Amino acid sequence: MPELLDVVVVGGGPTGLACAIEAVKANLSTLVIEKGCLVNSIFHYPTEMIFFTSRDLLEIGEVPMPSINVKPTRAEALEYYRRVAEFFRLPIRLYERVTTVTGSDGHFQVLTQRDGGQRCGYETRKIILATGYYDLPNMLGIEGESLPKVSHYYTSAHPFYRQKVAVIGGANSAADAALDLYRHGAEVTLIHREHELGRNIKYWVRPDVENRIKEGSIRGLFDSVVTEIAESWIRVESKAGEVLQLENDFVFVLTGYHPDFDFIKSTGVELDPETCRPVCNAQTLESNVPGIYLAGVIIAGYETNEIFIENGRFHGKQIIGDIRKKV
Repeated sequence: MPELLDVVVVGGGPTGLACAIEAVKANLSTLVIEKGCLVNSIFHYPTEMIFFTSRDLLEIGEVPMPSINVKPTRAEALEYYRRVAEFFRLPIRLYERVTTVTGSDGHFQVLTQRDGGQRCGYETRKIILATGYYDLPNMLGIEGESLPKVSHYYTSAHPFYRQKVAVIGGANSAADAALDLYRHGAEVTLIHREHELGRNIKYWVRPDVENRIKEGSIRGLFDSVVTEIAESWIRVESKAGEVLQLENDFVFVLTGYHPDFDFIKSTGVELDPETCRPVCNAQTLESNVPGIYLAGVIIAGYETNEIFIENGRFHGKQIIGDIRKKV
């Protein structure tokens, strides 16, 4: 029989690690299961990204982040979370996807599949779902979206020098990508379905991108949507009815991401039909399924801009505080 663990944490991002740290501190037998690499979402951020927040707000387990800058880089964050995982000797299974959760409070069965196809199983008293949202992009659902020239993640500008690049979206990721591409020699068109950029654009980025659009360095198409993507062009339609066919080499669809609602529902957790917010006790973060807890951004449903590392990192204390009373 497999060992009956006290806690299985599904998700190896900063919030999942913070939950595991609290469990280890409480002397609970713990396992973290992550379908990608450690802090997989941060790994897929733009390679030269600098965090908007200060280093102290990214810290977990009360371990200081030794960044030379007040606002750390992606590389510094990756190293920090590796070191934290080593410091607490967290048991982590990487490149292993949780496929099924069965059982009930006190004795759950967690089935997984590794990248190579190997299947594994674990038994645990409690489960913490901290699966994040960055792995599932919001799709446009249009013809050509699956072409190799299309990406829902932005990494680096250099490969797109002297290329015609469309950036779809109006939030921070789209604005940052458009500016970075322009400054590295790409011919950039920024396309957004609303009449102006999103209200949550970083205050120092907004005037930069707006001025680049005003001077014509970046072409801005607002109140517009892309309706088709082809090998050498894209079709853009405005709300006024104007249709443009633009020459195009690459497309970045940066329209946001969402949690894996299907997986969450498969565990028995109920979701609000409109917001997809899961049923969750605000004090303990236990879901409607006894023994299954929720941590991080998945608590917010579609409103993924409500919870970040800065506040999600404290969910572990709430959850483990409740589990300690019951295990």
